[in-house]
Amino acid sequence: MKAAWYERAGAANDVLTIGEMPDPVAGPGEVLVRVAVSSVHPSDVKLRAGGRPGVDGIGWPRIVPHSDGAGTIEAVGAGVDPGRIGQRVWLWNGQWQRAYGTCAELIALPTAQAVALPDEASFEVGACMGIPAMTAHACLFPEGSPNGKTVLVTGGAGAVSFYAIQMAKAAGAQVLTTISSAEKATYAMDAGADIAIDYRRENVADAIMAATDGAGIDHAIDLEFGSNIDALAQVIRENGTIVAYGSAAMREPALPFYALMFKRVTLRTELVYLLPDAPRRAGEAYLTDALARGNLHHEIAARFTLDDTAAAHELVESGNRRGCVLITLA
Repeated sequence: MKAAWYERAGAANDVLTIGEMPDPVAGPGEVLVRVAVSSVHPSDVKLRAGGRPGVDGIGWPRIVPHSDGAGTIEAVGAGVDPGRIGQRVWLWNGQWQRAYGTCAELIALPTAQAVALPDEASFEVGACMGIPAMTAHACLFPEGSPNGKTVLVTGGAGAVSFYAIQMAKAAGAQVLTTISSAEKATYAMDAGADIAIDYRRENVADAIMAATDGAGIDHAIDLEFGSNIDALAQVIRENGTIVAYGSAAMREPALPFYALMFKRVTLRTELVYLLPDAPRRAGEAYLTDALARGNLHHEIAARFTLDDTAAAHELVESGNRRGCVLITLA
C-alpha cells in the first residue's frame, strides 16, 4: 500500500516520507479498511512535531499519522461479523497509542473504531467527524441536555468549537463564544453562536455578564484552561460545569479553588481518546444520526493528495484555515 510516515519527530517537510509499505492485516477483533479520505487535525501535527507525549521513546520505528478518516471495510479479523465487509465507515482514534493511522491506503483497527457511515454522507464528511465532533459531544452532553441553559464555547473558530456550537444550539441552549477577529466571529455565528465576544478587545468576564444580564453561564467548553480559568470562575453559575479539553499556553495552571468551591462548580477534563464505552457509544450514535439527517454542517478548508501530506500539515500548523484539512487517498 502507499502511505505517509515518519521515523522521527520534526518539521513536516523534514520527516514525512511518502512510499510503499506492506499491507496491514486485520487481527482478531479488527477490520481492514481501504481509506478514501484521511483528515489532519492539530493533534496529529503536534504529535509529529514532538509537541505531545507519544512519539519519542515509544519504540515504534515508523509511524503513519492521523486519527480520523473514512473508507470501506475490505476484510475482517477473527470474531468480527463478515457482514461488515463492503460497509462504508467513518474512523476515529486510528493512531492513538498505535503505530499506524489513517494516512495510508489501508488501515487495520478495532472494529468498534470503524463506525457505519450513512449513505447520505460522503467520505469527506465522514472524515471530518472523529476527534473534533466526538470531543464536542463528550464536552457537552454527559452532564445532561443543555436545553434552556447558557453555554460558553471558547475559541469559537476552532474545530471542536465549531461542532460544539452547533450541538449546543440544536439542543436548545443559548450559546456564547469567544473569538479574536471579525472573520472568526462570522464563522462562529454561522455555526449558530448567539453572541461572539472578541477577547482581544473586550474584558471577557464583563462581556459575558452583560450579555446574560448578570446571570452568567451554566456550562463552559474550554480549549485554553490555564488562560481562561480566572474569567470562567467569575462567570460560571452555582452548580455549573466547566469542561476543559486543552491548556497548551499554560500547561500547569493555578486553580482559583475557593471561587469554584463556593459555587459548587463541577470541573472536568476531557480527552476523547480515553472515552469509556458508554459516552463513546452515545457520541457515535449521535453523530451517525446527525450524518443521516444532515443536521450538522461540516466545513472543509482544503483538500490535498497523499503526495502533499507535508503541505497539509503545514496548513494546519499555520492556523490559517477554517474547517477540516483532508487528504484524498481514493
